[in-house]
Amino acid sequence: MTISYNWLCEYLPVKINPEKLSQILTSVGLEVESLEKYESVKGSLAGLIVGKVLTCEKHPNADKLKLTTVDIGDKDPLQIVCGAPNVGVGQKVIVAKPGVTIFPTHHQPITLQVAKIRGIESHGMICAEDEIGIGENHEGILILPEKTLVGSPVSEYFNPYEDHIFEIGLTPNHMDAMSHIGVARDVCAFLSRHENKEFSPKLPYPDDLKIEDNSMPVSVSIENQIACRRYSGLTIKNITIRESPQWMRDKLNAIGVRPINNIVDITNYVLQETGQPLHAFDVDEIHERKIIVKNLPQGTPFVTLDDKKRTLSADDLMICSADEPICMAGVFGGLGSGIKSSTKTIFLESACFNPVNIRRTSVRHALRTDAASRFEKGTDISNTVNVLKRAATLIKDLADGEMASDIIDVYPLPKEKTPVILNYQYLKKLSGKSYYKEDVKKILLSLGFEIINDNSHDLTVSAPYYKPDIELAADIVEEIMRIDGYDNIDIPKTISISPSTEKNFYPSLYKEKISDYLSSSGFYEILTNSITNSGYFDDMEMMDSVRMINNLSAELNVMRPSMLETGLESVAFNLNRKSNNLCFYEFGKTYKTTGVGKYVEDQHLALYTTGALAENSWKSKSTKADIYYLKGICVNIFNLLNFPFQDFILTSNDKFTYQLSCEIGGKIVLQLGAIKPGVLQSFNIKQAVFFADFNWNALMSVLENNNKIELRELPKQLPVHRDLAIVVDKTLNYGEVENTIRAVKISKLQDIQLFDIFESDKFGTGKKSLAMSLVFLDNEKTLTDEEVEEMMNKIILTLENGLKAEVRK
Repeated sequence: MTISYNWLCEYLPVKINPEKLSQILTSVGLEVESLEKYESVKGSLAGLIVGKVLTCEKHPNADKLKLTTVDIGDKDPLQIVCGAPNVGVGQKVIVAKPGVTIFPTHHQPITLQVAKIRGIESHGMICAEDEIGIGENHEGILILPEKTLVGSPVSEYFNPYEDHIFEIGLTPNHMDAMSHIGVARDVCAFLSRHENKEFSPKLPYPDDLKIEDNSMPVSVSIENQIACRRYSGLTIKNITIRESPQWMRDKLNAIGVRPINNIVDITNYVLQETGQPLHAFDVDEIHERKIIVKNLPQGTPFVTLDDKKRTLSADDLMICSADEPICMAGVFGGLGSGIKSSTKTIFLESACFNPVNIRRTSVRHALRTDAASRFEKGTDISNTVNVLKRAATLIKDLADGEMASDIIDVYPLPKEKTPVILNYQYLKKLSGKSYYKEDVKKILLSLGFEIINDNSHDLTVSAPYYKPDIELAADIVEEIMRIDGYDNIDIPKTISISPSTEKNFYPSLYKEKISDYLSSSGFYEILTNSITNSGYFDDMEMMDSVRMINNLSAELNVMRPSMLETGLESVAFNLNRKSNNLCFYEFGKTYKTTGVGKYVEDQHLALYTTGALAENSWKSKSTKADIYYLKGICVNIFNLLNFPFQDFILTSNDKFTYQLSCEIGGKIVLQLGAIKPGVLQSFNIKQAVFFADFNWNALMSVLENNNKIELRELPKQLPVHRDLAIVVDKTLNYGEVENTIRAVKISKLQDIQLFDIFESDKFGTGKKSLAMSLVFLDNEKTLTDEEVEEMMNKIILTLENGLKAEVRK
């Protein structure tokens, strides 16, 4: 939620500086995520001065430049070289002196200095409008009216708008704070609590509205009274469509709302002010001057304001004229009934719709409008007429409108206020703080609650209509705590807990153990969204995917079937911010369906590496991440888990250049490889990325029956090391060599490590050399040379017969 400081202050009884106001808002649960200064003109024209051109002569060394002297109100005029074709003697101009920073349109700021231009010093600049950020024109300098005072600040002439903008992270239950008045109400309640004085927001609603005549009434009927709870409206004639006044455009621009025309801007202005959405119809498009709120048959076509033809659901609530739909209630207007430059008479709508209906229609048609976001969280059903009067008054003042009907207010099922009983003991238990009863009542009264009943144990209150989320005693406790200030909650000296036992705690221990290892190895843990974009996946992957029904956006419409894509989003996000060396890991879930209403969640551990593993230093050069590094990390994870790891097999995958897999008992527990450039390109990633995916469920299933720890005495004998170099075919993988050696089943062979690969023409065409270190150990006695040689000969013979290897001497 975006809140303007200047705008908010109009409703506060006292002015508070932006920093303190930010603290108050965060204290009452309206967390301020950012506070930034807003300037309608970047730099607010600071340092720019009005000057008068005294002389203007041709530059002696340049045909298109002119040498001027400019009076800026100082003792001596400035000598300025100017290239504008329209500069002349006697003009009032905008001058930037040396040391002043200007903010050109679409360019970086420039701090001026004394400069020599074609051999002559220039002490400043005579500015065009695009050079100071107030326009696009660069055809010549900006000439001010003759009456403009020389030496006066340019900011006093243009009066650029300045403000401070709060970005508030609203929780879904705080619909009452989705407006400037709603935020002001909470601030006043906080001040009342902490200043020991009553504060109330200044409300802009008029006491009365003069109706000129009732010549153009529009009848309103509600067929679906559950979906439309209240509908108020008013006809206004003789309006003039024009640009909104500067003060309104400044306020809307400051919060990111683009001004359009006075009527549209007024509806947007009142929405941001009160939180109540409005809609204006061209009366000429309301056939027979009848408004009917109803549902239409499934499949009915409707063209919305964005000129798109949409197919309606039978559940979509529509605003209709006598014979056709003209608006999707609470969501989006129709193309035909919208306000045009020729519109003279409008019907202004202020209604209250069922949040569930609006949410479903909004999501169904992917129309996430400001109006829908308000209605789906609930609006103040008691305030439709007040807001209507407020908007009508603005239209009368800013568009010359005349009221052409009485206010129509259809309220078929008046809503009663929600009574809630608060037990004082429950308040203490839930909040952890003892409140005086009088303080509780003062806080609630300042928020608009009404006291129905009060006794020594309980307090019964009715919630105001602008807080439709208040239904439980816990909601009341939250209101009390936030106005009192979350920072004021006492921290207890002792904490009581009830210990619990867990039978299958190994997966949690394993996760902690692996997380510690990866973090200490330079990996950072990430947490990505399990809802992702179906566009990442092909038809085969989408066959058993879990699609969202009420997706948050068009891009987030499926539960992820793979960990790869959401991780690549994080990789791309960091690469775009110049973090080029990344090692990430994530524990997450993938989802699939096995039939109607049947779903499967699989736990995964995903690893992502890209870029360099270390920066260049005086001691060593940086090393780039590769498949061998990632494979080593995966092998270490297996070793940490005491996993019965055997070997990797080469497999294929459409998204990988090459892929290695590890299977145990027919279950794939690990897949890793290098991601194809085509896949990376779809995420705008231009460097190699390596990915490993542990099937955590399968891993835990194997470990469940293999989590015994064996204790053995350390060997008393020293191991014996032997090196072996062989020449084999270039196409032979080292894995086959190691498997062949282990197949000899020499019990005293403890380890095999490849330490060199060498290719040379002297070995013959298509040959390479592999050098290995073999470690032998007998736990009972020291191995003799004869015993080691016997084992080495067995290995060599097997390699020669099985792989046609030649031993290098």
